[in-house]
Amino acid sequence: MVQQFGIFAKYWQPGRVKTRLAGQIGATAAAELHRACLDTLLRRFAHLGDRRVLAFTPPEARQAFADLAGRAWQTEPQCEGDLGHRIEAYFATAFARGATSVVLIGSDSPTLPDEFIAEAFERLERADAVVGPSDDGGYYLIGLARPIDGLFRGLAWSTPQVFRQTLERLNAAGAKREMLAPWYDVDAPADLERLKRELAGERREVFAALRQRAAEL
Repeated sequence: MVQQFGIFAKYWQPGRVKTRLAGQIGATAAAELHRACLDTLLRRFAHLGDRRVLAFTPPEARQAFADLAGRAWQTEPQCEGDLGHRIEAYFATAFARGATSVVLIGSDSPTLPDEFIAEAFERLERADAVVGPSDDGGYYLIGLARPIDGLFRGLAWSTPQVFRQTLERLNAAGAKREMLAPWYDVDAPADLERLKRELAGERREVFAALRQRAAEL
């Protein structure tokens, strides 16, 4: 069995990431927070799975992502197309390379509990799919034990309908699915305040840079 764990990430260019937060804290600060969230996840989860892949966009930012990821992570550019097409291609490539279970998260949940990832892989031993719902109606994690055709095509990305639509696709495909506990993405001002509260009581060194960055906002 080959477990692949992946993170989808976008380059931390001001004005292109965390745009909902940028209106409150500024585009540069929002971009710096985005980078700090990703860096924290890469450090925290550098030991998970048999293969770890940082799938990034845009392709020309390869060196910046390689420098951030270090040796524990493979870096590969996301393909062209909308988010659904890029996620579908990521899973297809993972299975084509011999993965037997694939778990993917984004870069917006830096305090995601370690045990959620371990649980996702455990659940994929008995299910076709595992989903971790986020508070905004999307999901912070999606995992598959086999390809499911059309699962990500035409979804209403960045809307509260994404989670519901994905479950409908899984049901239509006859896929056995399991759910993780809800978590949250750091996208809006209220999310940032929640992150600050969590980090205030978090003393592990891996969170130090993010804690300092968030406290300055």
